[in-house]
Amino acid sequence: MSDIDEVKRLLARLNEDQLRRVQSHVRRMLPKHPLEERLMISADGMLDALDRAGDFTIRMIRGIFAEAAFATEVLPEISDEWRQLPLPFADPPYDFLLTDLPNPEFPPPGLSHPTVRVQVKMQRSAKKQPLFANNVWKRRMNWPADHYVVEVQKSRKGDKKGERTRPYRFNEFDILAVSLGPALGRWGAFMYTVERWLIPDSTDDSHILKYQPVAQSDNDCWTSEFLTAVTWLRGGEKRRIGA
Repeated sequence: MSDIDEVKRLLARLNEDQLRRVQSHVRRMLPKHPLEERLMISADGMLDALDRAGDFTIRMIRGIFAEAAFATEVLPEISDEWRQLPLPFADPPYDFLLTDLPNPEFPPPGLSHPTVRVQVKMQRSAKKQPLFANNVWKRRMNWPADHYVVEVQKSRKGDKKGERTRPYRFNEFDILAVSLGPALGRWGAFMYTVERWLIPDSTDDSHILKYQPVAQSDNDCWTSEFLTAVTWLRGGEKRRIGA
């Protein structure tokens, strides 16, 4: 029996309190994670802090998890043809810049969108349950009861020359990737649609409406396959989600 097998055998005999004491001892023996050093707090301290956080903070953290899931679960599946490009400037209105071309600056004739800008969002929840579209703006919208909801706006408030800065303007990204993590229990469960198919704000059709209905399964406007969304994007079809 190896030393590790012997340790496992002994650990199996311990109760929860004893296991936590061993866990604390082992953590002190191991180097700190770089983020623990950077934030000057232990991993357990971070979890305790998040447990005390409000809903807005938790939504932001979930959004980070969704973005990480796209990077670790979706990108590896398409990495044979696609690669991630550096973001062109700080804090762009999208999370990923992708291409499947050797040199996107010189695309084949007639190919639109040699690079694809992907904005990742998390489906909305209410009272720790997935929020359905028919429970949003009941007096304004008549969305299907079997659709979820995503909030498509920036986290920062502000006003720039009299213009709202939280709403996205059309043509700021290309594909919307919505994680259905709260509904399906997997951060990497995404639904995709084309940005130009999103519903415009009725007060300014150059802006994207704050809330958008999200299909649970594939249909004419939503797909669970990223490459299908790219095909739609490059095909130039005109559609409207929720129509």
